[in-house]
Amino acid sequence: MIITVVGLGVIGGSYVQALKGLGHEVYGVDQDQQTLNQAKQEGYIVEGFTDGHDIISKSDLTIICLYPSLVLDFIASHHFKKGSMITDVVGIKSYFLEKALKLVDNDIEYVSGHPMAGREKKGYAYASKDVFKNANYIIIEHQENRKEAIEFMCGFVSQLGFKSVKIMSPYDHDEIISFTSQLPHMIAVALMNSDNQKFDTGKYIGDSYRDLTRIANINEALWSELFLRNRENLLKSIEAFELQLDLIKQGLVENDEQILKKLFINSSKRRENLEK
Repeated sequence: MIITVVGLGVIGGSYVQALKGLGHEVYGVDQDQQTLNQAKQEGYIVEGFTDGHDIISKSDLTIICLYPSLVLDFIASHHFKKGSMITDVVGIKSYFLEKALKLVDNDIEYVSGHPMAGREKKGYAYASKDVFKNANYIIIEHQENRKEAIEFMCGFVSQLGFKSVKIMSPYDHDEIISFTSQLPHMIAVALMNSDNQKFDTGKYIGDSYRDLTRIANINEALWSELFLRNRENLLKSIEAFELQLDLIKQGLVENDEQILKKLFINSSKRRENLEK
């Protein structure tokens, strides 16, 4: 199979690395010629292209690893092979997919996906096939998808190292992602920015602070777009979080140890069951 990965950043670069040795003919598209040269030199791609027009028309599977708006621009400006498949890694689906499907010809299968993996740093230098190891993957199914295409994608991403593959609608995806991905990023940003910097904070932190703020090192362009395009779901998740924060605050204001213990016991039980 001829596979072309568009955008060799952390995710796209991890795709080409994870694909090595699986028997596919893999190509890369990226604006940075140095990145393409490195990926080719390391043996992850056969050849690299800065615009992709020559290779996209020959590809059986195109994996687009760009920001949502750039994915739409790329689809609109390229001609895809008849009978081929396109997938993406966009973190929002309902708004995005509605527009993407209007740009794709009827003889092209579009199976949108979301690898629940990544790193705080940007760029190919931080890519690794280990990014996908034991991570979760969400496949977005819409009414125009063929059953065979969904089944193929389930098997394909499993070969890359993902441990759990779930299929859901774009609307359910955006609802759960607002809670499991976007809300944690929002909390990390708020926590970092709430530091009054009275002390040299870095000299007093432990693993809890490091773990909670790891994702505060955030790509401002990407995450602004993700937050705003999923704002209604994210606002609901924020409100649910605020209710729980208020309960903890209530326990402190009222000096009520029982309220705090009840909340802590509940969270401990939920955390233990989270990954069973």
